[in-house]
Amino acid sequence: MASQVSSCLDVQSVPESYIFPPETRPGKLTVPLCKTNPVIDLGKAVGQARTDIIQQISEACQRFGFFQVHNILFYSITSTCLINLFCSFENSLKELMVSCKDFCLHQTNSLEDHIVLWKQVINHGVPECLIIDTTKVFNDLFNLPAEDKVNVPEKNGWFYTDSMKFSSNGVHLWRENIKVPCQPLEEECVQLCPEKPNRYREIVVSYVKELRKLSLRILELICEGLGLEGGYFEESSEVQLLTANYYPPCPDPSTTLGLLRHCDPSLITILLEGDVSGLQVFKDGEWIGVKALSNAFVVIVGNQLEIISNQKLKSAEHRAVTNPSEARTSIATLINPSLDFVVEPAKLLVNDLNPPLYRPILYKEFVHSSRAFGPDTEAIKYRISSEL
Repeated sequence: MASQVSSCLDVQSVPESYIFPPETRPGKLTVPLCKTNPVIDLGKAVGQARTDIIQQISEACQRFGFFQVHNILFYSITSTCLINLFCSFENSLKELMVSCKDFCLHQTNSLEDHIVLWKQVINHGVPECLIIDTTKVFNDLFNLPAEDKVNVPEKNGWFYTDSMKFSSNGVHLWRENIKVPCQPLEEECVQLCPEKPNRYREIVVSYVKELRKLSLRILELICEGLGLEGGYFEESSEVQLLTANYYPPCPDPSTTLGLLRHCDPSLITILLEGDVSGLQVFKDGEWIGVKALSNAFVVIVGNQLEIISNQKLKSAEHRAVTNPSEARTSIATLINPSLDFVVEPAKLLVNDLNPPLYRPILYKEFVHSSRAFGPDTEAIKYRISSEL
């Protein structure tokens, strides 16, 4: 890395200030990849099939606290399909190679298994060229010289931090991070975009707008799944924050973390994980890895959705681990209420048999009473519930 973080993290062994205590670090045990990742086809959320998609989303949010959406459009692999795809533009060629690799790995499976594999067709609607451009522009930003990155304006919600600016009990995270306020998308916010890298403003603004549309689409499906009136989440999703993380290769991932174990304080988080896996979710008493899918999004249930649903939907505890050989860039879009929004269980979801599990709380009170990482994000929820 050509940055001040590279001078700290481009090393042969992990510096002591980055080594987490044994009870916190990932350790050397292999974390299994989740083989039943909930994958939702948003393209089918119309007509009679809409009910099935809503049910799939509800079940995924209840069982896992997250689900995936992506744009792979293969139902089968035929010679005609291969020829057409090879003749298409460059981005499709990359996708094809990944698909052919998967196909070869599954040659011993039954025909029925192949059909199931290719029918995991997800249509989130965000152009793949925009996803690729957005990932590249953040990679370019993180690889700028240190003096260019420290000039990112740290006001009005903008904040750039290298690995030395955040610590948990004196231990630093193995990452760089930038936070970008992006909804409401006011002119002042747009003008504060960094001048470098080239096209940053154009690309990120376009990405923000597409993610806004995607988030409203997903929230409306969740709303229907809970039995709430249409548009219920409009007021609780007025604020949108983008946070991008860069995780350099790490000589010993068993001792470090890119992000601590936490629940998101958002309504939902839409994560662009990239091509390198690193997201892990805590489920049923153990960590499971979420396989990175090219051009895919992981939708994570946040604390606010758990509260509003009166715990019908469960926020997902998760963390980010590092990789010994590959750098990883992830881009998370957090959909939040405004600071003055009162977060409480939806009235339609509580009654004598299902009393509210949380008291009403201003979102800013929730944020100020909890920390960004660690058990506090869980503790604040139960503190709210215990004060009923």
